[in-house]
Amino acid sequence: MKTRPSSLESVTCWRAKFMEAFFSHVLRGTIDVSSDRRLCDQRFSPLLHSSRHVRQLTICNMLQGATELVAEPNRRVLETLASSLHTLKFRHLLFSDVAAQQSLRQLLHQLIHHGAVNQVSLYSWPVPESALFILILTMSAGFWQPGPGGPPCRLCGEASRGRAPSRDEGSLLLGSRRPRRDAAERCAAALMASRRKSEAKQTARAVPPTRVTRRSTQENLTAGGTDPKRELHPPATSHEAPGTKRPPSAPATTSSASASSSTSSSKRAPASSAPQPKPLKRFKRAAGKKGTRTRQGSGAESEDLYDFVFIVAGEKEDGEEMEIGEVACGALDGSDPSCLGLPALEASQRFRSISTLELFTVPLSTEAALTLCHLLSSWVSLESLTLSYNGLGSNIFRLLDSLRALSAQAGCRLRALHLSDLFSPLPILELTRAIVRALPLLRVLSIRVDHPSQRDNPAVPGNAGPPSHIIGDEEIPENCLEQLEMGFPRGAQPAPLLCSVLKASGSLQQLSLDSTTFASPQDFGLVLQTLKEYNLALKRLSFHDMNLADCQSEVLFLLQNLTLQEITFSFCRLFEKRPAQFLPEMVAAMKGNSTLKGLRLPGNRLGNAGLLALADVFSEDSSSSLCQLDISSNCIKPDGLLEFAKRLERWGRGAFGHLRLFQNWLDQDAVTAREAIRRLRATCHVVSDSWDSSQAFADYVSTM
Repeated sequence: MKTRPSSLESVTCWRAKFMEAFFSHVLRGTIDVSSDRRLCDQRFSPLLHSSRHVRQLTICNMLQGATELVAEPNRRVLETLASSLHTLKFRHLLFSDVAAQQSLRQLLHQLIHHGAVNQVSLYSWPVPESALFILILTMSAGFWQPGPGGPPCRLCGEASRGRAPSRDEGSLLLGSRRPRRDAAERCAAALMASRRKSEAKQTARAVPPTRVTRRSTQENLTAGGTDPKRELHPPATSHEAPGTKRPPSAPATTSSASASSSTSSSKRAPASSAPQPKPLKRFKRAAGKKGTRTRQGSGAESEDLYDFVFIVAGEKEDGEEMEIGEVACGALDGSDPSCLGLPALEASQRFRSISTLELFTVPLSTEAALTLCHLLSSWVSLESLTLSYNGLGSNIFRLLDSLRALSAQAGCRLRALHLSDLFSPLPILELTRAIVRALPLLRVLSIRVDHPSQRDNPAVPGNAGPPSHIIGDEEIPENCLEQLEMGFPRGAQPAPLLCSVLKASGSLQQLSLDSTTFASPQDFGLVLQTLKEYNLALKRLSFHDMNLADCQSEVLFLLQNLTLQEITFSFCRLFEKRPAQFLPEMVAAMKGNSTLKGLRLPGNRLGNAGLLALADVFSEDSSSSLCQLDISSNCIKPDGLLEFAKRLERWGRGAFGHLRLFQNWLDQDAVTAREAIRRLRATCHVVSDSWDSSQAFADYVSTM
């Protein structure tokens, strides 16, 4: 099938891995089933045969495979997937029509609400389609309402089938030919109405006024036999008699305003202030098609998922109607992210939800961020959340508010948070303090910001800074952090802020600092002293891309720590200054440390001399119990490696574990390198590669 598993993936059963890949290829049509007579046998189903081995399913592009899986001939395939599938991934999603989204809705309902899927991941979606993104989020959170016109779910039973909406809820539902929406989807639909209003204004400016008339607008809205006023009203329910008369059809410019004001108050806003129903911008179906699609015809009428939604808007005291987008955005300006002026999520049916949500390179618009925050505030089953390069900006404050609300919920299970982005309106240490205060029960926190940003300030009315309840000088309460990973942008970091986080994390077992810069070696020493006094449970410590050339005494202090089991100095320029004096001191400290099990020194220009000096750690008079050594990318040559192997043989220490030799200059003498690795394998497990050092040097020079 010409597929290769990722090098980061550990394959425990190759048969199951093959069947999983086979299932995906057959589902997408990349394997021609008709080319093999055994696969064409009517008594045999390739999808059904391989479905029980599928643990991970990826849906790509235009939701290929979703419609096939929910089809009646594949009912047994879907039932098998519901019990075997654990991870659902979406990659490179593009435009999808309403039919494909309806199929995806049924698929998610079966796999998540009635299945065993506990992880949903979205990858590389540069321009997310709001309707599809919100659908995936709300279904993953366990909220679902079947469409009145859709088939009822066999597994839900009579209690889950389409029910008659109440009087107050019915005004927020779509027409009879539209799927019913839960509160979070209605929230995003209301927010998007303000965007449609601005698009309508721009279109009105571009089109000559003589061509925009009441008659033409009315004809466009009623194309395909659709009455705009009838479409806006909910279907008849037990609270409304079927024969109840409705007001006559009004012009399109006033239909939305009259509908929204009828549900919120008896007053009516001016027609000019109401948003016009405007279709969303979507991707083209194919690159070869030119021109703009028209909205006429019954087929085009059903394509837009958000056409003719009911918008509930609050009214100002002076009688003017506010835009629904302003209402929703203003509601999250406070501390409660669920105060959107919309019905609570409890109005929808609640089903099983996932425990792991991952969003990689999926830019979040304002409405998408609001929907995510609205769902997070009550998503108690969520255990791990990953938000990677989503362009949150000032929406990070709304996220913190929703996480604080989630932490206050009984039964909150969120224990791991991974957050990374290009920019942040908050310095990374202040953001870390805010997260730890909002989620005191968090066990794993990974946070990374690539670039400092002074321009992306939060838009708080009347206040140029962040909300006062997020940033404060009060002490951080004791938390449950066990693993903390931080990637810093360039620039000196205040050591006292980092120390305040470490002091409150008494259960910390693993700490990783990436690209951290301190104003002086004394600040770095202050951090290390804090670790020694307050983090007694710390076992693993990692530093990456840090200039520790002037912090040799602090490095020796770490190597003498008798609680650490693994230390990593990756590309830290350890031996840039005074190598002849520092190496013996470092070896002496390691020889007296009996608790250190692993030492990783990649990218520190150790060289042959440094490698031979490290060999003394394994001498007969050493009490070291080191069993893992990483000396990758250290300019080691074959002759130096051979001498290192001979010294280990001479001392007869026996097998000491793993030795990593990636990206060293072993290709300069292949025969000597093979002999050295052969000798080393008698004492340890060697992991190396065939690295072309000359080509790597040429690549380095070409980028200078």
